[in-house]
Amino acid sequence: MYVDLKRTPLYERHVALGGRMVDFGGWELPVQYTGILKEHEKVRTQCGLFDVSHMGEITVQGPGADAFVQHLVTNDVSAIHPGQTLYSPMCYPDGGTVDDLIIYQMAPNDYLLVVNAANTDKDFAWMCEQAGTDVKLENRSADYGQIAIQGPMAQQILQQVCDVNLETIPFFAFQSGGQVAGCKAIVSRTGYTGEDGFEVYVSAEQTGLVWDALLHAGGDAICPVGLGARDTLRFEAKLPLYGQELSADITPLEAALGFFVKLNKEDFIGAQALRAQKAQGLSRKLVEIEMIDRGMPRAHLPIRAAGQEIGHTTSAGVAPTLKKTLALGLVDAAYIQPGTEVEIMVRGKGLKARVVKGGFYKKQTKSK
Repeated sequence: MYVDLKRTPLYERHVALGGRMVDFGGWELPVQYTGILKEHEKVRTQCGLFDVSHMGEITVQGPGADAFVQHLVTNDVSAIHPGQTLYSPMCYPDGGTVDDLIIYQMAPNDYLLVVNAANTDKDFAWMCEQAGTDVKLENRSADYGQIAIQGPMAQQILQQVCDVNLETIPFFAFQSGGQVAGCKAIVSRTGYTGEDGFEVYVSAEQTGLVWDALLHAGGDAICPVGLGARDTLRFEAKLPLYGQELSADITPLEAALGFFVKLNKEDFIGAQALRAQKAQGLSRKLVEIEMIDRGMPRAHLPIRAAGQEIGHTTSAGVAPTLKKTLALGLVDAAYIQPGTEVEIMVRGKGLKARVVKGGFYKKQTKSK
């Protein structure tokens, strides 16, 4: 059956650049241009440009917005101020994860919530169900274009067309009063690659102008990057992906994201279940796994040890920069110690692997 796919404001540019277009959660997006490995290396060594305009943007405003967002998510929103962002899971009452999102505090009682594209409608409906009469929510996703510029040269290239002093923006902070390529923009030092870089929000109508200006400013040092390398980059840096490391059936504590769950703050949705889970001890947890045998594991494969199934892979594959094959796996708590040998079942065959710690790419983000 034919499905009418949604397109971002940059669709025609992707086609003109030779992007191989695929269906990604109902969006027609480029999976690669010159090749996943080439694009991956470009981001690690120079700079890559990503179209992430399919992401969802939801505004939360009104006299009750501060209290509402604090109640909605697991992290402590009171710890940030206007001009800062916060990563947080958002949970159901049973502790399962609705989504993970980035919270932008534009002003007191004024927020921009950036959510995963495939979850936008679900998230918006969930938020509306939780909101009181002192909060106004709007799904503004169609109004925004979003471009990520990532890599060691990202600041140097973006600065050529940006009137904000990027050196003054630390990691997980933003400025909303400046322009990029003459277009009003929100510029945040955030990203999903493990490298330093920025995400630029502009109006949907002006997204193409900003994209063109950044490619021109970067010259040979920049290239467009598709979904394929976006996934290898985030996996290699051990960044979670909703639907794999997180889901309605996986709590953020199980996903090793306890740092972003502030159990001591006032009640938030899922707090009771998560506190109970922490008190009882986790029965399973996400671990890093490195392959011993040759073979190519993928997500959602059984993991075995001591003759029994102990969990499953959530993400897996080659880490190109590290030149090794890794996996993330959700396994029984008895098998989470580094050095534990396990088997990942690939096409019915058990491939030897071991639980490790610190085996993934070290993030290169700039704190000051």
